[in-house]
Amino acid sequence: MSLVAIGINHKTATVDLREKVAFSPDSIHDAMKSLASRTRSGEAVILSTCNRTELYCNDAAAAEVIEWLADYHNLDLQELMSCIYQHEDLAAVKHLMRVAAGLDSLVLGEPQILGQVKQAFVKAKEAGTTALTIDRLFQNTFSVAKKVRTETEIGAAAVSVAFAAVSMAKHIFSSLKATKVLLIGAGETIELVAKHLKDNGVASIVVANRTLERAQAMCEAFDATAITLQQIPDFLPKADIVISSTASPLPILGKGMVEKALKTRRHQPMLLVDIAVPRDIEAQVGELDDAFLYTVDDLHSIIEQNMASRKEAAEQAELITEDQSLLFMEWLKSLESVDSIREYRSQSLAIKDELVERALNKLAQGGDNEQVILELANRLTNRLIHSPTQALTVASRQGDLNTLGQLRTALGLDKH
Repeated sequence: MSLVAIGINHKTATVDLREKVAFSPDSIHDAMKSLASRTRSGEAVILSTCNRTELYCNDAAAAEVIEWLADYHNLDLQELMSCIYQHEDLAAVKHLMRVAAGLDSLVLGEPQILGQVKQAFVKAKEAGTTALTIDRLFQNTFSVAKKVRTETEIGAAAVSVAFAAVSMAKHIFSSLKATKVLLIGAGETIELVAKHLKDNGVASIVVANRTLERAQAMCEAFDATAITLQQIPDFLPKADIVISSTASPLPILGKGMVEKALKTRRHQPMLLVDIAVPRDIEAQVGELDDAFLYTVDDLHSIIEQNMASRKEAAEQAELITEDQSLLFMEWLKSLESVDSIREYRSQSLAIKDELVERALNKLAQGGDNEQVILELANRLTNRLIHSPTQALTVASRQGDLNTLGQLRTALGLDKH
């Protein structure tokens, strides 16, 4: 049993599998409670984003966590095992810190992941699946991510999946100023997309969202128009660019809807960028002649170009996460030491209380004072030295001089 991190991400699994393993916002509360029940500590956090699904558990067995993930999503265990990664203790701590600092992201150093890690932690707190260890781990992780941002240049440029999506649009359209854009969703990713679009001079932006109020709140900042998802068919024919990122479990744009919009547009080309997992746009849309569909996995080339300028900063950030993960493990070991001392004292006091009570009962029944005291001393000595004596005997018989030496030091036998 240990601190474990289990997951799949954009490096290890396709969009298809990531969709199957993703947790919807509606299910994640109960999922964390179910996962936490598989640990001895009752501590678990689930991080589920477009590019990764990760499970962080304390005092858990990695194999049991993986089995839980496969069972929860009704997946073949062998298929999952071929794409999964697992880390324990120090490696798990360092992995979480690297993730939060943007060192393991599709876009190196992208800041959005930190907010997603914080949100996952908040949901775990709400579900009651955090305690001392996980709480301290995530709080330290947030401090590390902040330290990386302030002490390195990894966040100097606005690089994110949203930025990559807009870069894709700039690559296809010589200028974005005359384009009309339809954004689907009103979350943090789409808000970043809208910001990058405005920075590139886009004047016409329509935001479609399940909740109109949420879309309207975002539109105020970008001088955009808010509509509902049901109104998309009316606005789709006017869109030169469609960028979608929602948490919908089912596609929002189907091949038929896009095909109809293209006919209305007299087959003027339309760029569609789907950065949602599960996907918002049916894959068959890419079969249409005048529709250019890109998914998260298609953004790799743009992202790789942006990564080159961040390598030096990333090296500095890696050193920070290395140092801070070691410090956390030192704290965890000190906590285990305190627990061991407390447990040893409690055990010894329980033995003392048991034997003292027995001696007092004998005295109350008229037992000889001297005999009762001698019997108490002998029984207490024998009970207290029983386990150390056994350990010394085993180490001596096995010729384990290292353990024998440690035991002698711990028992004060080598003091002069």
